[in-house]
Amino acid sequence: MKIALWILIFLATFSIMEFMAWFTHKYVMHGFLWSLHKDHHKKDHESWFERNDAFFIFYAIVSMVCFYLGAETTFWYGWPLGFGILAYGIAYFMVHDIFIHQRFKLFRNANNWYARGVRRAHKIHHKHLGKEDGECFGMLVVPFKYFKK
Repeated sequence: MKIALWILIFLATFSIMEFMAWFTHKYVMHGFLWSLHKDHHKKDHESWFERNDAFFIFYAIVSMVCFYLGAETTFWYGWPLGFGILAYGIAYFMVHDIFIHQRFKLFRNANNWYARGVRRAHKIHHKHLGKEDGECFGMLVVPFKYFKK
C-alpha cells in the first residue's frame, strides 16, 4: 500500500508542478521578478547563462529539502515529493532548454504534432519582448489551439 501511495504522491507532485510552472511564469517571472526573466526574452549579454536560469534554484532547493526531510525525519513522503519536483525539472529542462531553445543541439529533427505545437506556442509567447501581454502556459500541457496540421 505504501508503494502505491508513494507513486500517487510522485505523480500528483509532477502534475502540480505543471501548474506551478504556469503560475510562476505568469505571476513571478512576468511579475515582480521580471528583472531576472527579461533576458530570456531579449538577450542583453554574451554569456551562455541567463539571469533567468536562477529560477531553477528555488525548485531545486525545495526538492532537496524534501529529500532531506524524507531521509532524516519521519516525513517519508518527502521522497516522492522531492522526486516529483526533480522529475518535472528534468522534463522542463528537456522540453524548454534543450528541445525548444536548443541550448544543446539535441532533438533538432523532432517534427511530430506535439513537437510542432509546443514550438509554435513558445514562439508566440516569445514574440512579446516585454513584461506584459505574453501568453503564459505550462511546458508540457499546451493549449490545443497550437496543435495544427
